Amino acid sequence: MELRDRNGLTEQEFLEQYRPGDYVRPSVATDMVIFTVTDTEADQGPGPVAKELRMLLIRRGGHPCLGKWALPGGFIEPHESGEQAAARELEEETGVTGVYLEQLRTFSDPGRDPRTWVISSSYMALVDSRRSQLEAGDDAEAAAWFKVSYQLRQEHKELLEQGCIRTRTYELRLEAANEALTAVVEQTVTATPAARSVQYAVLSNDGLAFDHAKIIAYAIEQLRQETERTGIALHLMPARFTLAELQQVYEVILGQELLKAVFLDKVVTLVTATNLYTEHTEHTPSRRLYQRNWGEV
Repeated sequence: MELRDRNGLTEQEFLEQYRPGDYVRPSVATDMVIFTVTDTEADQGPGPVAKELRMLLIRRGGHPCLGKWALPGGFIEPHESGEQAAARELEEETGVTGVYLEQLRTFSDPGRDPRTWVISSSYMALVDSRRSQLEAGDDAEAAAWFKVSYQLRQEHKELLEQGCIRTRTYELRLEAANEALTAVVEQTVTATPAARSVQYAVLSNDGLAFDHAKIIAYAIEQLRQETERTGIALHLMPARFTLAELQQVYEVILGQELLKAVFLDKVVTLVTATNLYTEHTEHTPSRRLYQRNWGEV
């Protein structure tokens, strides 16, 4: 026997008379925070080449936010999931497939897009810059890798009767060629016996479109947290690498230098030694090459 609701309708009858237009519906987009690690362009002299954390941005070629830099992304099509849309956008912008892809958070503040009500499902991708080929999409006039700097500038704690509010202010700086984009982002963590919430607010913004400074800040925080407790940074490495190269990648993600013993403690179970070595040169000795320990995925 078919079940009927309080109006006496079966599910088939309910669906036949249902009118989606009775409810306001948002557009749903996906925004991609695509990270890579590259060698610095400046001549560092003898020794290992320094590394930089970079992220991909596109310059918007149309309204709104004409001329500003934005995260790659687009609207999710009716026939695809959010993850499928993110993978499609990633391939369209970089030519890369089959890389690390992780959903970050849904951003739904009213007014975040002046066109209409737009909800963004954001994703983080980690790619090897040597594999990518930048190609700006239809609504972009340029695409570029930007060096990432995200530094804590101020911290304040307020104790509650039961709980705490911690406010941190960060300076976000993104640089590429003759471009320098800046934003000040405030992170507020409220912790009580019943709940914990994390909110982000953009206090100032110079050059970034929409609320993308907030999404970028959240992605950097997520990448740092996962680097501390997992082997996520290995997705940015080639198949073979030295421990010195891996330590540099950890340091540029975390934004701080690490004692060698501290670094080794983090990665001891994540990598395995190979029988291969780097080539000995006049300025650098031969070093053993390592690879990811897939038993610790």
